[in-house]
Amino acid sequence: MGKGAHGRCVKTNLDALLTALYVHLDDQVLPWRQSSPQRGRPRTLSNAELVCVAVAQVLLGCDAKRRWLRLAPARIGHLFPRLPCQAQYNRHLRTLGPVWVAVACWLARATPTWHERLRLMDGTPVRCGASRVTANRSSLGEIAGYGHDTSHHAFYWGAKLMLVTIAERAVCAFSLAHPKELDERKQAVHLLHVRPPAEGPCPIVCDKGFAGAGIEAVIWTLKNQLGLERHRARTTDGLWTRISQRIVALNAAIWHNWLTNQPIKRSLIAYDH
Repeated sequence: MGKGAHGRCVKTNLDALLTALYVHLDDQVLPWRQSSPQRGRPRTLSNAELVCVAVAQVLLGCDAKRRWLRLAPARIGHLFPRLPCQAQYNRHLRTLGPVWVAVACWLARATPTWHERLRLMDGTPVRCGASRVTANRSSLGEIAGYGHDTSHHAFYWGAKLMLVTIAERAVCAFSLAHPKELDERKQAVHLLHVRPPAEGPCPIVCDKGFAGAGIEAVIWTLKNQLGLERHRARTTDGLWTRISQRIVALNAAIWHNWLTNQPIKRSLIAYDH
């Protein structure tokens, strides 16, 4: 339990996070991004509801969507009594596209340390397969390729994820690139041009190879606690969705920890059960 501005106790758990996130998304972030009418059956969830359900999936560590949709009614059914089937859930997640970026950026801006001018940058491999058969048959060919992981001194087949974070480690800009398409410096310049991480000029800290202890903690959290290494994506859209889903979940936890005045802003302990 955290304490608000007036000293009252504020719940810090997954239900509280999802409730607060839904209210803010529905009122402030996504009303103008609601999808246009779709052919066929209407969608079960609005975009705001879908983002909240997807965040819950990540924070509860359910990497497989089939397993998540079996667990979800018992865990979050009291908040979202209407849940889609697996096929509709998958399709709706993939169509969010710029919604993921809008939500991630809004959560970063809503964090008090957004106003500090310092930004941190790093890049990390996202492995997408370990065998030549996988590489040959995969539909990730336009974004995945062979690259070198300097941190582990090993080659990999996958994509390159570039991240820019604020001081409290919420991600304020991110992009995905083919490991052979551009070198890291060019990728960094491209990301900063396409998705400016601040409203004006700001110092960006990264040493040779873009390594740094602060942002390494973000990468560790995404890959281990939030399951980025277990993404199971088979298409480019699927990979982007799974990466975005985990970045939004991380930002949502940091934002809510600030909202409830928690001592450790990057802690996910209150939300993973």
